[in-house]
Amino acid sequence: MEHFYLLKPQEGTWEQTIKKSDFIVYLVRVNSEDEAKEKIEMINKKHYKATHNVHAYVIGDNDEIKRYTDDGEPSGTAGVPMLEVLQKQGVHNCLAIVTRYFGGIKLGAGGLIRAYAGTTAGGLDDLGLVERLNRAVLKLTVDYSNNDELTYWLKENEYLVHDTSYDTAVHHEVAVAPEDVHAFEEELTNRFAGRITFDKIGETYLEIDKK
Repeated sequence: MEHFYLLKPQEGTWEQTIKKSDFIVYLVRVNSEDEAKEKIEMINKKHYKATHNVHAYVIGDNDEIKRYTDDGEPSGTAGVPMLEVLQKQGVHNCLAIVTRYFGGIKLGAGGLIRAYAGTTAGGLDDLGLVERLNRAVLKLTVDYSNNDELTYWLKENEYLVHDTSYDTAVHHEVAVAPEDVHAFEEELTNRFAGRITFDKIGETYLEIDKK
């Protein structure tokens, strides 16, 4: 997978008014369909007087679960455009619910598609996305005499240190891109003339702002 994006906050809202109709999008991270259904029920109760509460969501690393509803709007004018926005922006594990309070002016099919897609996109732009990056976690072990130099090098090269522990030596748990592990180990082995050891102890994910 080339890029994997997630909603930056756990949840948030954004709204706009189009021809006197209020469109309010609620966006939230979800990790299961049950969780999505709970959030949908929550919004339906909160906005029970709304004309429509339309939702779309994608769940899974490869969007294994994709659902949408038009909730009374003409077929294909609401849920589908919202789902397409989520997929086009590459956002995963995300539920979007657009609440509409009708203002008395009909928008037509094209207008509805633009309104629901635009509200969803506007919410994503306003709240922001982060990219999820897979990282190997390496345990680096050095003696105390080399620790300051190692710490400085890691900081200068912007490597994230998850944890540091001390006993007869110093141990740093560092996140490294899987494709960079070999070069990383080779660089430090040469820099410290072999006075450093490496152990892969697991994997983790980092989240960085979408560029």
